[in-house]
Amino acid sequence: MTVENILAKLVSFPVLGGESNLSILNWIKDLLESHGVTVNLVPNEEGNKASLHCRIGPAVDGGVILSGHMDVVPVEGQEWTTDPFVLTDKGDGKLYGRGSCDMKGFIACCLAVLPQMVNADLKKPIYFAFSYDEEIGCLAGPELARTINTHYSETPKYAIIGEPSLMEPIVGQKGIYILETYVNGSAGHSSRIKQEVSAIHEAMRLILWLENKMNQLIENQRLDDRFHPPHSSIHIGMVQGGIAPNVIADKAHFYWDLRTIPMDDIGGIISEFEAHCRKREEELRTIFPDFSVKTIENHPPVPHLDTKADDDVVDLIRRVSGNSRLDTVSYAAEAGQFANEGFQSAICGPGSIAQAHRADEFIAKEQLEQGVEMLNKLIEELSSADFT
Repeated sequence: MTVENILAKLVSFPVLGGESNLSILNWIKDLLESHGVTVNLVPNEEGNKASLHCRIGPAVDGGVILSGHMDVVPVEGQEWTTDPFVLTDKGDGKLYGRGSCDMKGFIACCLAVLPQMVNADLKKPIYFAFSYDEEIGCLAGPELARTINTHYSETPKYAIIGEPSLMEPIVGQKGIYILETYVNGSAGHSSRIKQEVSAIHEAMRLILWLENKMNQLIENQRLDDRFHPPHSSIHIGMVQGGIAPNVIADKAHFYWDLRTIPMDDIGGIISEFEAHCRKREEELRTIFPDFSVKTIENHPPVPHLDTKADDDVVDLIRRVSGNSRLDTVSYAAEAGQFANEGFQSAICGPGSIAQAHRADEFIAKEQLEQGVEMLNKLIEELSSADFT
């Protein structure tokens, strides 16, 4: 099967983040097993989702993990000009379809080169690691990375996460944490604003504290020029509360995300915010004893990636991709999760992140060809007795 044929099949599975992925999982599993590859699954508790991993080549230390996710984001509310779950060739050098870029294109490249992998005289192994629920918070990545670390008798050395990067090596990503903060105040007539505690007013003060915290980090020169923006960011995306203009709101809540550069500590920032919330509770309970602020996580934090320019994985990706320029990204990916398990990790894959998550998502055919070429060069590297 060609890489385009495989991509067309992968795109045809409308598996959204949070949904069962067994349809696309079983198709990939069957294809791998048809080439004599032993596939291992990492299911969720309910048994309706699973990640997969496998090894191609000898059971020796020093192999390379190729990582991707099988789920995609929704298409509802977007104005597509093609069927999002039918890979469409308009004759303009692009292939349109949900997930064509993010990131079924990379998985298609892996599967297209599978025959060459199994027939090569590999001196170091190649591992596939395909996860579920990446698009709703990289939820399966940590367990998949841990399982690979414990399942095999040998230890892989590298992990290449094939997120769309236009085939440029990505050595850094920001950490991300999404939270929900709930404020419980006292209801009343709007004329009594000083006798009650407005949940909306207090929510706005907390939001201002978060914005000021971000500005404080910038003023304190907590900067990393590899990223854009070069500082940790705190963003409030949704605010809800109140029932009428003349009623003091007793409930309000807001959703916010924290994206940190490697030098900043997610936990430290959250601890400061929590300490401020406890202080506000102490102050305002003199007016309303049941005043409270509660912050919960929307999904677990995704760790940052901070691969050093002189790490061996950087030299490897430069050789196989043909690109020497290093870059960083501000979006979340599973690279930091694999790095936390001790694998030297970097992001490099076909397609542009600018095309992800939008209507008429596409991947350029040229990018697919470059992805296949990179993996063929990786096979050559791992077939060399000199590879370390």
